[in-house]
Amino acid sequence: MAKQSSGILPASFRDPSGFLFTRNGILLRQVNRAYADDYARLMESGLYEKLVKSGLLIPHVESNAKPADVSTAFKIIQPERVPFISYPYEWSFSQLKDAALATLSIQKRALRAGMSLKDASAYNIQFIHGKPVLIDTLSFETYREGKPWDAYRQFCQHFLAPLALMSARDVRLSQLLRVYVDGIPLDLASSLLPVSSRLNFGLLTHLHLHASAQTRYADADVKSTAVKGGMSQNAFIGLIESLENTVKKLEWKPSGTEWGHYYEITNYTDSAFDHKKRIISEWLEKMKPASVWDLGANNGEFSRLASARGIATVAWDIDPSAVEQNYRRIKSEKEQNLLPLVLDLTNPSPALGWANSERDSFGQRGPADTAFALALIHHLAISNNVPLPRVADFFADICQRLVIEWVPKSDSQVQKLLRSRKDIFDAYTREGFESAFEARFKVKVAMDIPETERRLYWLENRT
Repeated sequence: MAKQSSGILPASFRDPSGFLFTRNGILLRQVNRAYADDYARLMESGLYEKLVKSGLLIPHVESNAKPADVSTAFKIIQPERVPFISYPYEWSFSQLKDAALATLSIQKRALRAGMSLKDASAYNIQFIHGKPVLIDTLSFETYREGKPWDAYRQFCQHFLAPLALMSARDVRLSQLLRVYVDGIPLDLASSLLPVSSRLNFGLLTHLHLHASAQTRYADADVKSTAVKGGMSQNAFIGLIESLENTVKKLEWKPSGTEWGHYYEITNYTDSAFDHKKRIISEWLEKMKPASVWDLGANNGEFSRLASARGIATVAWDIDPSAVEQNYRRIKSEKEQNLLPLVLDLTNPSPALGWANSERDSFGQRGPADTAFALALIHHLAISNNVPLPRVADFFADICQRLVIEWVPKSDSQVQKLLRSRKDIFDAYTREGFESAFEARFKVKVAMDIPETERRLYWLENRT
C-alpha cells in the first residue's frame, strides 16, 4: 500500500478527528484534540465495548507511540489489523446489503448511547471473519437533539442507491461505485431505476424524493435533505428503521450469469475432480502459505482447500452470481477465513480517489503468498488474447508461489471458446506455456490430472 513519507496512509486525510499511520510496520491511529470529547464519550458510554463485543466495531488498544503530528494529537490507538482490504465495487449483492444493515444497526445502538454516526461511508466497512465490521473508530459524535443525520445522503449514495439498482435493474451496476467514489448520485440512480420502483415507499422516499429535494435545495446552505428543520430522536429512529426496512426488502437472486453453475457443466469426472483436489491439498500442506488468492475462484470450491486450513484466502471471480453463492455459503456455514470478491482480471480494480491513492489497486494489495489459477489460463490467453508471457508477468507480480492448471487446446472447454473465433493462437501450446512461465518462475512440481489432458504446476517466483 502506498504511503506518504510521514507514514500517514493516503486514504486517511479527510477527517479532522484523526488519521491512520504506520510506524515500523505497526498500524496506528492518531486521535486529534478536536475529537477528544467525542472519543471520551465513545469509551465511557459503553458503546465501544458493546459494539466490539457484538463484532460490529474493530477493537483497539491505546498506545504510547509517538504521534505522527504532535501539534494536533490527543491520543494514539492501535486498531486490530484487517486481514485484507476490499472495496464496495468488489462486493456481491448480499455483502453490500449486509454492510448497509450493519451500518444501520451501529447507528441504532449509537443513538441509545447518546451518540450518532457522523458519516456512513461503505469504505468504513470491511469483512472480517465473514462479517461486516466498522473499522473507523472516529466515526461517532455526540448526539444532539434536533440535529438531522448528516450521513443520510451518504448512506443513500453508498448503500441504498447501488442496492436498488442491482436489485431492480442489473447486478453489474454496482460497478458505478468505481466511477463515483462518494457513492452513486441520487439523481442518476433515480433516472436509472424503473418506474415501478416508485411504488416502493422506501425507494420513493429515500431515493426518488430525496434526489428531487437535493436538486431543489442544491443552492441552499443545508447539510442534509432528510429534514428542513429539527429532527426529534423519535423521528431519527423512525428514519433509520425506514431505511432498514427498505434495505431488507431488496433482493437479488443469483442467476442468469455465465459461470454461476460452472461445476455443473465442467468436463471433469468425479474421480478426476477429487484427484485435482488431493494434489492441491497435498501441496498446501507442504507450502503452509500465509495467504492465498484464488483467481477465477467461481463459488470457492478450491478456495476452501486453503481457508479450511486456517489460511486467509481471497476468492476472486468475474461472475457476480458465483461470488454471491460463495458469500451465502460462508454465511450459512459461518466460515471465517474466506473472502469472496468480484473482479475482472482483464480490468482489475484500479487505484482510485484523490491523486489515485485513496483506494489501492488490486496489485497494490499484494503480493499474496500463494495464488491459484485453476482452469483460468485459456480464458486469459484465448478469450482475452493475452499473450502467455504477459500472463506470466502478471502472476509473477502478485504472488510468490503459483498453483496453475494448464488446459490444452484439445480440451473440450477450450474447443468451446474456439468455435466462435478464428484460431490465431499458435503459441498456445504446453511448450509455449512452460517457456513463458519458466522465465519468471521455477517449476517445483508438475503433475498430470488423471482422466484429463490437463496438468497442474507448483511454481516458485524467481524474484
